[in-house]
Amino acid sequence: MKKDIILAGVGGQGILSIATVIGSAALEQGLHLKQAEVHGMSQRGGDVQSNLRLSSEPIHSDLIPRGGADVIVSLEPMEALRYVPFLSKENGWIITNTTPFVNIPNYPEMSAIEAELAKYPRVIAIDVDAVAKEILSPRSANMVLLGAVAAVLDILEADKLRDGIRRIFARKGDAVVETNLKAFDAGLAMAREKR
Repeated sequence: MKKDIILAGVGGQGILSIATVIGSAALEQGLHLKQAEVHGMSQRGGDVQSNLRLSSEPIHSDLIPRGGADVIVSLEPMEALRYVPFLSKENGWIITNTTPFVNIPNYPEMSAIEAELAKYPRVIAIDVDAVAKEILSPRSANMVLLGAVAAVLDILEADKLRDGIRRIFARKGDAVVETNLKAFDAGLAMAREKR
């Protein structure tokens, strides 16, 4: 079994934290893992992208070919559309935040982005920023999105992802760990409803 995941967003949104949690959970579960990251101008709100390849068998390349991604995960809706050429047409999922990060003057209207996303059969779009604010932790929007991903990522167990969150955020204290777990569970519940 294998899963190819593209993580996308804008610098500072927490894409690399999602990648770290998934990677930790995959290794803990005994899976093979390859990862390639593109940071770009991430500290200035630029594109951040990561290829994650998980498999029960050895993996030879860390880059996902066009049409090969099982899941595109994006903390920014326009960034999700940037990577749809890599999405598997047969069974690929797009999991995206609906809150735009408007960092360019000609950012498209959200209605145009929503219309493009609607062309794909398997999309889970959640306002993860609003969910994170509801649980009083705006900085955990990325973990809300990770929870949504867990609803379709059958190669990893949700409990392994929760353990990954505990490992990655442990140095920040119990309160941060619990907040991120709460965010993860909120995203998972919402995605299961939308699926």
